[in-house]
Amino acid sequence: MKPLLNYIGGRFVSAREGHTREFLNPADNSPLGLATESDAADAEAAIDAARTAFDEGPWPWTPAPERAAKLFKLADLIDANAAELARRETLNNGKPLREAGFDAADAAACFRYYAGYTTKPHGETYEVGDPNMVSQSIREPIGVCGQIIPWNYPLLMAAWKLAPGLAAGNCCILKPAELTPWSVQRLFELIDEVGFPPGAAQLLYGAGDPAAAALAASDRVDKIAFTGGTVTGRKIMQAATGNLKRISLELGGKSPIVMFADTDPAVALEYALFGIFAGQGEVCNAGSRLLIERGMADEFLPRLAAAAEKIVVGNGLDEATEMGPLISRAHQEKVLAAIAGGCESGATLFTGGTTYADARAAGNFVTPTIFTNVPPDAKIVREEIFGPVLCVDTFETEEEAIRKANDTPYGLAAGVFTKDGARAQRVIRRLRAGVTWINTFHFTFNEAPWGGYKQSGFGRELGPHGYAAYTETKQITTNLAPAPLGWFKGVS
Repeated sequence: MKPLLNYIGGRFVSAREGHTREFLNPADNSPLGLATESDAADAEAAIDAARTAFDEGPWPWTPAPERAAKLFKLADLIDANAAELARRETLNNGKPLREAGFDAADAAACFRYYAGYTTKPHGETYEVGDPNMVSQSIREPIGVCGQIIPWNYPLLMAAWKLAPGLAAGNCCILKPAELTPWSVQRLFELIDEVGFPPGAAQLLYGAGDPAAAALAASDRVDKIAFTGGTVTGRKIMQAATGNLKRISLELGGKSPIVMFADTDPAVALEYALFGIFAGQGEVCNAGSRLLIERGMADEFLPRLAAAAEKIVVGNGLDEATEMGPLISRAHQEKVLAAIAGGCESGATLFTGGTTYADARAAGNFVTPTIFTNVPPDAKIVREEIFGPVLCVDTFETEEEAIRKANDTPYGLAAGVFTKDGARAQRVIRRLRAGVTWINTFHFTFNEAPWGGYKQSGFGRELGPHGYAAYTETKQITTNLAPAPLGWFKGVS
């Protein structure tokens, strides 16, 4: 296979120094191919092309219906190539093929949503008390946008960033995670096929430092949108102070699921598993803290452990697989170290906590893991693990449930399960999280905002909020009857 290439100025190009990086299949750590490895000079080349495209090129001034047409065409091409995109995602990320297929369909839906949103009204007119003055506001594209995405949802995160950015008329530079370039490469081949103006959409491979760091620090980049870890988010904030560029950060989470005893037992069991073990737990909003009403604990916990032990863990291409491998050997070791730390903290390892001794040993697999009796200050319940590790706690009262759910530096997501509609509303409104669910979990919609409170970041993606995040608001006031003010005596 030829190395995957950057896409800069409407052309696929190698990194200037010719360096490459191997990317692997996490199910067995076999090599899948090579991707060009960019440095700061390559980032500057991408910025040059985007800057020229925005300042001198046609995209920001392309009529909204024409921008929409290209996004609609891209959505159709994603649908037509969904099987290939999903297979690449599974091979490179490890997630089960059924999850990758959903991601491909949702990526197309995201581009389609913002294609439609492009042509909707985006301004306002204000009554200002003077019949000769008309005041209005319009939305304009921000400019050159650096977009940095993680390895857990390569295709879908690319869509979440590119679709609103391009719809609003920005020129975008997408920097995918170095571990998962394969499905994004195919996406940019489709972008090239659509025929966006050179520099409107660009692809930059390479490590976060130096490639993404150069985007964050550049005074010629007007916005950075980042999804990833909180530590890196802080570094981006610091780097962005040079020109006070706009920032959107979607960071880590330690999301609670609150289960009241009146929840249907089958529903409680399914969602407790789905909340943490979908996507191998490598999900920013994973329900990694399960709070269950004490009255249901004795019966529920053994059933939960037994069900977790029955999860089919294996290669994502196998139709029977329900949970795949972790992204890399290094990340597997990090998750196992967190599990060992949990045991050392005094928490009870209820089930899991190991790897596999069979053929899966070649891959990055970790068994579905559940802890109980976790000390409230233990790292496994305070810090994001980003793996299939669930911490279970109990509560007796509604107030205790709310207090424990909010006892985290994060605030991305939360869920409440109960048959009592009034209680569900009371509790959900007091949980400090940006994305919440009642009697469901994980489901995300292109039409609704996504983002967190506290150290889970700021700004929102998706829906109208996601479009607005890629625009500046300009006020325009027009004097319909210009005449001298009579303000200065020297003016005749």
